[in-house]
Amino acid sequence: MTDDTPSPPPPAPLADRLARAITLAGPVSIAQFMAAANQHYYATRDPLGTGGDFTTAPEISQMFGELIGLWAADLWDRAGRPEAAWVELGPGRGTLSADALRAGRKAGFAPPVHCVETSPVLRAAQKERLADATFHDSIDTLPTDRPLIVVANEFFDALPIRQLVKGEAGWFERLVACQDTLFLPIAGTQVPDGVIPEALRDTANGAVIETSPASVAILRGLAQRIVAQGGALLIVDYGYNGPAIGDTLQAVRGHAFANPFDGPGEQDLTAHVDFGTLGAAALVEGARVEGPVDQGAFLTALGIDARAAALSKAAPDRADGIAADKARLTEAMGTLFQVLAVSAPGWPQPAGFE
Repeated sequence: MTDDTPSPPPPAPLADRLARAITLAGPVSIAQFMAAANQHYYATRDPLGTGGDFTTAPEISQMFGELIGLWAADLWDRAGRPEAAWVELGPGRGTLSADALRAGRKAGFAPPVHCVETSPVLRAAQKERLADATFHDSIDTLPTDRPLIVVANEFFDALPIRQLVKGEAGWFERLVACQDTLFLPIAGTQVPDGVIPEALRDTANGAVIETSPASVAILRGLAQRIVAQGGALLIVDYGYNGPAIGDTLQAVRGHAFANPFDGPGEQDLTAHVDFGTLGAAALVEGARVEGPVDQGAFLTALGIDARAAALSKAAPDRADGIAADKARLTEAMGTLFQVLAVSAPGWPQPAGFE
């Protein structure tokens, strides 16, 4: 006997579902649009590498992950070698953690591994490199009985942002409307001047301020854990020491910039990270904050020159490529990308911020 029940139709594309929701209920915030788009985007593909949309520092060179692993091992060693846990937020393919832990093991640092990742596609890739890792949908289920050494490389830039735009009558939240299948930003509801940093209120019409309540919530949650349990958080991302004026919402598709309102769910949406606000949020929780410093200066302080020389000596035929990779990490990405550390008050000062 066969089951003749018809299969349910496949879900409509995200753009169609968003368009219908906006048509029925009205415009949505930039944050809602970005959250829906990125959730679909990361859940349905591996976006990294030449066949994807972008490349991150761990995929450029093993040196990046190795130096971060040695950074963690050094901090752990000076803290007295406690029973700590290694945590990576949004680990991509798991390359950074694999390189970091390989380097750390040589210094005796071999903690249990925890990955905060919601994408089933990326989890599968991470399991190939991190077979013994424990996976989490959020920071809420991370261990509570030991120090946490947390790394977030290009994680916060993909979290949703709000945009506030200065108009003739004050500040308005930017929303996303839809006309047929065209998504476009519009000025929405007015917000009180009190939510705008005082130094930025009297600026020109059309100016944009970005905030990320989701980023602040995660940062504060991690800072609370670190203060209570010990450990540190290392954030590496492109950004600025704000708050500041500027529209940084962008989309990347096929290694090129695209209109962020085209094809929601089919391209990576990001915004520059406000390191000043994240640092202030950590201080509120009683954590210690170092930085932000330029990625180039940070990697140089950790010894990337010596590591590149050692790799070139071991593989002379790759020397030019290794030099190019080092230049990309320390020069091309060296000032755009920033590094911030959040640590427990009783822990040693993390390296790289002297």
